[in-house]
Amino acid sequence: MITSISYGQTTTYNQFWNEVQFTRTINEKWSTELDLAAAYSSTESSSNIFQQNIQRSARLWGHYYYSPRWKFSSFLAYNFNKDVPEIGQFKSPEIRFALQGIYYFHKTGYTLSTRMRMELRHMRSEDGTYDNVLRYRQQIKYLQPINSKVLREGVVYGVASDELFFKSGTKVTGLSFFDRNRLNIGAGYLYTDDIQIELTYANEYLPRDEENQIVNAASLTVTFNNLFKNINKKLLHKSEPTKED
Repeated sequence: MITSISYGQTTTYNQFWNEVQFTRTINEKWSTELDLAAAYSSTESSSNIFQQNIQRSARLWGHYYYSPRWKFSSFLAYNFNKDVPEIGQFKSPEIRFALQGIYYFHKTGYTLSTRMRMELRHMRSEDGTYDNVLRYRQQIKYLQPINSKVLREGVVYGVASDELFFKSGTKVTGLSFFDRNRLNIGAGYLYTDDIQIELTYANEYLPRDEENQIVNAASLTVTFNNLFKNINKKLLHKSEPTKED
């Protein structure tokens, strides 16, 4: 769940983004992930952050753990950007495919990683035609456990990252090669080994053809690992007969 405030040169919009992430381990090398999300926004006539539902999306991941240092992933996503003229947004359904690699620099007491992602975005433009947009994303991320040397249940950690976005020029996304820069800083907590909560501040700079934008966001992310598998285990455990039975 992400709450954000978006700033343009002349207009300010308050937005609320929410996302639910479910991951499931298949074996030691493979896992899957499902993300469901929605976004809401205020408008020029209303300050209510739930005034308009502006986007819904679904994303299905496959993750492959090649080695302790390399993780490779791919996803297929559908984003539906609704027609909201009050915030200057037009109807733009999008199908997105991506290939991603993460390299981990494991150090004593902290983890440094770099993420490389190539996205192919098939998007509807304002005139009803579809454009293919290539976007490359490069991120560096620092993660520091605070009350332990490793991440486990009950551990608080600090996190910081910076990511650069580069894209091909099209009508739907503009002609500029540099898409945006995203800076994140915050902290997280492992409630259990399978439930993780993370709160960060995000700052985005987006150069655009008509006007540049700056987005400030407070981001709350909740992740569930093997949720349904764990629920099933608990139900089976309760149904097992006890010694007294």
